[in-house]
Amino acid sequence: MNSGDFTQGLRILELTLNNTLKNIADDYGLNLRGEIPSIQFTNLIKDLNRKFQEKVVVIIDEYDKPLLSTIDNPKLHEEMRNALKGFYGVLKSADEHLKFVFLTGVTKFSKVSIFSDLNNLTDISLSPQYCDLCGITQEELEKNFQDNIDEIVKNTSVKKEDYLEKLKYFYNGYRFSPNPVTVYNPFGLLNHFNDGGEFNSYWYESGTPTFLIKLIKNQNIDIMDLEKKSVNRNEFRKYDVEKMPAIPVLYQSGYLTISNYDEEFQEFTLDYPNEEVRTSFAKSLISQYLCATENAKNALVTMLPKSLIKGEINSAMNSLISFLASIPYDIQLKDEKYYQTVVHLIFTMLGFNCRSEVRTASGRIDALVETKNNVYCFEFKLDGTADEALAQIDTKEYLLPWKTSDKNLFKIGVNFDFEKRNIKEWKVAKDFYS
Repeated sequence: MNSGDFTQGLRILELTLNNTLKNIADDYGLNLRGEIPSIQFTNLIKDLNRKFQEKVVVIIDEYDKPLLSTIDNPKLHEEMRNALKGFYGVLKSADEHLKFVFLTGVTKFSKVSIFSDLNNLTDISLSPQYCDLCGITQEELEKNFQDNIDEIVKNTSVKKEDYLEKLKYFYNGYRFSPNPVTVYNPFGLLNHFNDGGEFNSYWYESGTPTFLIKLIKNQNIDIMDLEKKSVNRNEFRKYDVEKMPAIPVLYQSGYLTISNYDEEFQEFTLDYPNEEVRTSFAKSLISQYLCATENAKNALVTMLPKSLIKGEINSAMNSLISFLASIPYDIQLKDEKYYQTVVHLIFTMLGFNCRSEVRTASGRIDALVETKNNVYCFEFKLDGTADEALAQIDTKEYLLPWKTSDKNLFKIGVNFDFEKRNIKEWKVAKDFYS
């Protein structure tokens, strides 16, 4: 169902269905009978059953693509929903000719919409029986990819256990049921092996559905607070356009996964599955949420990580200023939280351990970034002063919990100027504890 631009209207859906059904009929030497897709679908199932004297298997991938493509057009969305209801309803009336039906999609629209006539469907989305169906387990990885693993370890001269741990950190972590079994993303894992062991965010190359960004914006989801989200099991059943919660949809589409399950309260805890998804999602949000250009992103990726790793704060701040200058002025908000969100996305995209609104005994740190040798504590002000921001870090003793660390501790006060829509000034101080 992913072959048409359904935003162009119902006619595209009809043409797509007709073309798909005709190709299947041609493959089996049949003539496609009927004028509209639902009748053609019914006749094709019956004709296949009659010709081969075998019941028919129907597999529909991305069944929800026409609905997701039109989610921001209520009138067209309703037309698509009614059309698909009639089309998928064929599966009920043709039951005696069917052996097996399997549907996959990003979202799980409720049975009161397109599947109201299909009371014989079984939802396996959270079934422990199928928890490893869509990924590669650790056991399968080490058994079936042993040659790839050995070759990469040999060429990179890293310890095998260290390599496997990093591989798990980047590509494992998906969990699809209360059963605590996690799996690797095959797409990322296979691309990693194909590239000779490069740890890249291949998920980003597959693209982020634009409807997700729309949901996040429309529901005012705090994108700095997507980790360890609690969701009741019933929330996974609310998938109609009028009441589609963003957090469960992020789970269905693979951006969040199950990290824990409370059986007593039937409550899931959702989190990012791995580093690949965390950084890929940040890249997508920067592209679509902030409308940043590729040139601006590339310049940021080139300069900022080196500066932070080396402890060159002034160079890092200048990279941030250049990037912020590329964001269209009309999407920026006069809100300190907006700039805090932007900085959070930037550091996450670059793969740094960035935490926002970090709670300490005396308050909340706006942003905390850790590298191998450094800890950076950021405090942000909007139309204030860098001195005020720096003074707050000192007064609240934000870095006190890290005083026993052997890392360099940096305090950074940053003041944003809304008129300039950029950083106006910053001040840096190293922290020392006796």
